Amino acid sequence: MSETAQLKIGDKTFDLPVIEGTEGEKAIDISKLRDQTGYVTLDIGYKNTGATKSAITFLDGEQGILKYRGYSIEELAEKSSFIEVAYLLIYGELPTADQLKGFQYELSRHTLVHEDMKKIFDGFPQRSHPMGQLSSLVCALSAFYPDSLKQNQTAEELNLSIVKTLAKMSTVVSWIYKKSLGHPYIYPKNKYDYISNFLHMTFGQRTEEVEIDPVIVSAMNKLLILHADHEQNCSTSTVRIVGSSESNIYASVSAGISALWGPLHGGANQAVIEMLEKIQEDGGDTDKWIAKAKDKNDPFRLMGFGHRVYKNFDPRAKIIKKACDEILEKLGINDEVLEIAKKLEEVALKDPYFVERKLYPNVDFYSGIIYRALGFPTDMFTVLFALGRLPGWIAQWKEMKENKEPIGRPRQIYVGSTNRDFVEIEKR
Repeated sequence: MSETAQLKIGDKTFDLPVIEGTEGEKAIDISKLRDQTGYVTLDIGYKNTGATKSAITFLDGEQGILKYRGYSIEELAEKSSFIEVAYLLIYGELPTADQLKGFQYELSRHTLVHEDMKKIFDGFPQRSHPMGQLSSLVCALSAFYPDSLKQNQTAEELNLSIVKTLAKMSTVVSWIYKKSLGHPYIYPKNKYDYISNFLHMTFGQRTEEVEIDPVIVSAMNKLLILHADHEQNCSTSTVRIVGSSESNIYASVSAGISALWGPLHGGANQAVIEMLEKIQEDGGDTDKWIAKAKDKNDPFRLMGFGHRVYKNFDPRAKIIKKACDEILEKLGINDEVLEIAKKLEEVALKDPYFVERKLYPNVDFYSGIIYRALGFPTDMFTVLFALGRLPGWIAQWKEMKENKEPIGRPRQIYVGSTNRDFVEIEKR
């Protein structure tokens, strides 16, 4: 007999099904609660509410576990490429050699964006925030590819929209960076793999050939893999709920980008660098700022330490720390801000105050350092986060459609005024 939970309201008792996920997570199914009882639940921020069943990503914050489709993040980051992981997330299985080759070929054939997109680029002020540009430009792709608006796309049409989204995103992101510098755009080259092509368009020059360092390619692969999906977070939930209204993939992803833009979500790695710059401007005394972080009466908090979900450690941070060390050693950068970061990291890994509270450096701490070392301005960090998260958004959107999930429609508890009589304006 399957397990049930009982809910007692007044003198009536209701049996609610208990469901269990493949990793042992249990949930009380309240899908029919309102029909059976007339009641709804209140869960502000949906911290205890499962909005869907998903087979994509498993996350255990207490144990520090992150898996994509059953594969550990540690193994994928060590052995896979970003595009291999993207294929896994979107299609459910690791690709064979032929499937991966075919996928990379399809992506390479769709990296060009329509030339009229340049007119939209030209309309943005040079200093406009990159995330605002990215959200607008991705949404605008639906105007250039109207087949994506069809409600009953064939499997082939749906897959073409997925390939175009993934392929063109890297071009758009690189052009946003070029625009911020006032540099001419660099077109993609089909001879490169996805990451090398992105770095070529980002750091390449029309005046000379630029060789892409394999260490940088490796670090970017790891960074994007680590950010590729993270269960039902704010932006992913946004993509699913927008997509549930039958919105096309470009509009749904654009909505996810807007959600990621918020400083409480995707802006954390940018906040790390801004904090380090603030410490530098104050004279670089890390001991002073560590003391401030320990002082419970001081509002200052160290950014990039600890995690909202991971209660023990962020498994992604251990992986990216190695890549971070390799990048800094390879580039030999003399940057006072990065030296401050190293000092904070050393303290956080050894100081009992931080160790006892599990305030270890997280993935945002190290990714911010890497992006700064590569020369990206801080307001580009969240755009790079979006590039990495794109396969997860696509996979979640695709799964939502395949599951034929109903349109998202949260309930509320109304706490406003009750019946009021209208007062004519001259009497107010």
